Amino acid sequence: MLTYFEFIQEYLPALLKGTVVTLEQTALGILVAVLVAVIMAFMKMAPFFAIRWFGIAYIEVFRGTSLLVQMYWIFFVLPLFGFTLDKFTAGFLAVGLNLGAYGAELVRGGIQAVPRGQYEAAVALGFSPFTRMRRIIFPQALLKMLPPWGNLLIELLKATALVALISVTDLMFMSKQINSTTFMSAQAFGTALIIYYIIARLIVTPGMRGLENRLSRKLSIG
Repeated sequence: MLTYFEFIQEYLPALLKGTVVTLEQTALGILVAVLVAVIMAFMKMAPFFAIRWFGIAYIEVFRGTSLLVQMYWIFFVLPLFGFTLDKFTAGFLAVGLNLGAYGAELVRGGIQAVPRGQYEAAVALGFSPFTRMRRIIFPQALLKMLPPWGNLLIELLKATALVALISVTDLMFMSKQINSTTFMSAQAFGTALIIYYIIARLIVTPGMRGLENRLSRKLSIG
């Protein structure tokens, strides 16, 4: 039986290859989630009933059903209706659409947390609704929503492990393949656990903290 050092020597390249795919899935999933979150948050706050209803329905459906079921629908069921996606695209799209529904509530909450006086001051200065949101309200809301978004992005990273179930060759897929051939479960999944932690602790968390500090300084200067 291989020692852990020998295991790392032999299988680390495969695990790192899977890690690259996991990072790609995470990055693309974040782009989809942020876009969906902003759109659905504004739709839920829209004054028009039909638009507001669509935003509410989207958020409720994607938050109230399983990410795995959603992923299977996107990959296996949509082709029955003429919409075929490759497994890589189906993976990050499912993750992004699901986590975007949670992010929409963070965006909405951040916007509604901005003091009413800021709206009134912007109106008094004659800003249009779009300019008010872009230059005054949304930057302040963004600062309030970044900390919970950091937690959400870590959840998104962990959720990407499910893409292995549709055969995307990510870190979890590689770990399962190695385990099936070596039966060294502790080594295979233990190493995957460490890699996921490193990504969350050394990439996602510092990135969000740096963004928060930069925005805070910018607003202070402004």
